[in-house]
Amino acid sequence: MGEANKTDDYIVCYAPTMITTNGIWQGDNPLDYSLPLFILQLTLVVVATRLFVFILRPFRQPRVIAEVLGGLMLGPSVLGLNKAFADAVFPLRSVMVIETMANIGLLYFLFLVGVEMDVTVMRSVGRKAVAAAIAGMVLPFTVGVAFSYLLSREPDTVVNHGTFILFLGVALSVTAFPVLARILAELKLVNTELGRIALSAALINDVCAWVLLAFAIALAETETTTLASLWVLLSSAAFVGFCAYGVRPAAVYLVKKTPEGESFSEFYISLILAGVMVSGFITDALGTHAVFGAFVFGLSIPNGPLSYTLVEKLEDFVSGLLLPLFFAISGLKTNLALIQGSHTWAILILVILLACVGKIVGTLLVALFYQMPMHEGAALGILMNTKGLVEMVVLNVGKDQKVFDEESFAIMVVITVIMTGIVVPAISVIYRPAKNSIYYKRRTIEVSKSDTEFRVLICVHTPRNVPTMINVLEASNPSKNSPICVYVLHLVELSGRTSAMLIVHNSAKPDIPAINRTEAQSDHIIKAFENYEQHTSYISIQPLTAISPYSTMHEDICNLAADKRVSLIIVPFHKQQTVDGGMEATNMAYRAINQNVLANAPCSVGILVDRGLSGSNYVVGNQVSHQVAVLFFGGPDDREALCYGWRMVEHPGINLTLMRFVPGDQVEQVNQKQDNDVDEPRVLTVQTDKDIQRQLDDRLINELRTRCGEDGSVDYVEKVVNNGEDTVAAIREMDDIHDLFIVGRGQGMLSPLTAGLTDWSECPEIGAIGDLLASSDFAATASVLVLQQYVDEASQYEGLETPDMEDRIPELSHCPTPPGRKV
Repeated sequence: MGEANKTDDYIVCYAPTMITTNGIWQGDNPLDYSLPLFILQLTLVVVATRLFVFILRPFRQPRVIAEVLGGLMLGPSVLGLNKAFADAVFPLRSVMVIETMANIGLLYFLFLVGVEMDVTVMRSVGRKAVAAAIAGMVLPFTVGVAFSYLLSREPDTVVNHGTFILFLGVALSVTAFPVLARILAELKLVNTELGRIALSAALINDVCAWVLLAFAIALAETETTTLASLWVLLSSAAFVGFCAYGVRPAAVYLVKKTPEGESFSEFYISLILAGVMVSGFITDALGTHAVFGAFVFGLSIPNGPLSYTLVEKLEDFVSGLLLPLFFAISGLKTNLALIQGSHTWAILILVILLACVGKIVGTLLVALFYQMPMHEGAALGILMNTKGLVEMVVLNVGKDQKVFDEESFAIMVVITVIMTGIVVPAISVIYRPAKNSIYYKRRTIEVSKSDTEFRVLICVHTPRNVPTMINVLEASNPSKNSPICVYVLHLVELSGRTSAMLIVHNSAKPDIPAINRTEAQSDHIIKAFENYEQHTSYISIQPLTAISPYSTMHEDICNLAADKRVSLIIVPFHKQQTVDGGMEATNMAYRAINQNVLANAPCSVGILVDRGLSGSNYVVGNQVSHQVAVLFFGGPDDREALCYGWRMVEHPGINLTLMRFVPGDQVEQVNQKQDNDVDEPRVLTVQTDKDIQRQLDDRLINELRTRCGEDGSVDYVEKVVNNGEDTVAAIREMDDIHDLFIVGRGQGMLSPLTAGLTDWSECPEIGAIGDLLASSDFAATASVLVLQQYVDEASQYEGLETPDMEDRIPELSHCPTPPGRKV
């Protein structure tokens, strides 16, 4: 059977039955058969891609660069220079198979892009983003028109120059939305004003690029007559109308027909997947391209359960296996040896510079018009230079249509890689938001005044964390004198998917079904907190989402806390309660996040161990009834815990038990012996930090007892203990009526009252006492809030030589006085 290659003059002959081998033991070479050869090619592509992903990860380069470089390494530019390797692994007879599979992967990926794209987002983008998108396309397109005469080397080609200009202009002016979204997440710019403008502009740019690409393909495939081009455009418009008014209503009917909560029938899913192929076949037959049909068919699928099911079933396989094959094919087609001569390289560098400058100048004009800072306009222009999928599709289609010759194709691939590769380093140099320099006073609960707004940052991983967090907020008693401003941060792991970037938290927008599981969870979390806000006075909720790798997620949390000037960050514990009352880890990455937040937070931090606080403790409406216990050993963290418990006392449904652990005679004898070993002159001139902390503790306890001594909702208990065993025994003797314990983490405090407990701690990040209360061995099933007070190194008392304690102890008049209670 003979198959003529379209681009070369070779005749490839092979037997049609040579698909699977009979085995090496019968003398067959597996590489002579199409299936084993394809498996080897696919394996090499995945390995090469993963290798470059690993190499480029420290440089925060997008995965598309790694995929193209993997193809370049396997192609004629590197390994393909070895003729034996090229003939054995990538022979001409295998090109048809591997390109067919790559295009199938591209077909389904474009279908997923259409499924995930929320058309309603286009209506909500601001004028600034629209202007940035248009300005960022016009000037680079002009550069493409100017340099089309330099890159075109064949004036007698069957493709006219207008088509070449259109393809080149689209390739230079496009911005890759999926790649840009990933870069913004890596740079922690998603939630900034710059990030929102860049994403909106890239989304508009992407849609315009697909329209221009369809038009360019129609012109490229129908160069002979103008009438044929007209028929291509009209028939393509008819296909779009059929998808909008035929396919979409059918899909909506299918969603309504399927009961909520039930999975969709395999028959319907298979029908939709076959519809992707049929749509590709129709548009290819009409003269547009198969990817255009798949993309439009994906747009016709309504956002909601059906789109989520399709994405869940396809995305990992398509994005992880088949799509890299398409990018690798682009690299295999690229022969860098064809770029010869200083003249050609000079043109290449000049095109890169002018295309980049065109984007930057266009967005700078928009920035000046809207009075944006110059550095933000330049950063936006650099971000808009991000290339990726759309440009590679343009280049591959252009090469298939003979719009680009091999040299022009190689030049454009190099331009794509370089322009995308310089985005992250350039942004890191030009745009540096000064988040870490923010200073504010009320970084702890202890120094927060009772008549000011109390700002809290609540971190949530899943909807399961929500009820307990709401109960803690309600117990914190938002009031007219001290309202609570809550920033709810949904923590989402950054995977390879870009659909999560389209999450838009706007309470004013109409109810639109979730696009995927991430948005479904975010909607559930936001609605729960907004419902609480509507039924509670003096509290405001501001939802946000942090999409980043677990390894750097703490940076999002800490930066947001500094930006919003919060006094307390509350994060959920990495373990959750099981049915039998035990504690099991949900995700060990959560523990690493908590540890990093404790080490880097700009304010106080609380770790909430949920053990039943979300139970049926509601009385009437949103009024809760809780028995809260504060275990006080001394030190900054315990004072922070006491001040938070004191704030809760103001709530009419809260009863507070303050249990102070006092050292017994054995501990005092040891301390006295240690004091006698210190030189006498130093004792007279310097007070140790331990003494200062003890006096601060005493003063705060006395203040509480003075103000709340006659309050029946506050109980004060002292326990005399000598060691860790006495402490554990005293805690276990407490009445099993408390549903929330508030304790300090005890950072840096080596107390003999907890001696030996740290040796048995499984989770040091919640301290010895917190670990004891959260363990499965503890009989009481109460929730635990472990607090760590923010300590500014510049305000430490160590080394001060002023004996006057009034200069060392901060004023405590700020501690909350319960309204309506006499002092």
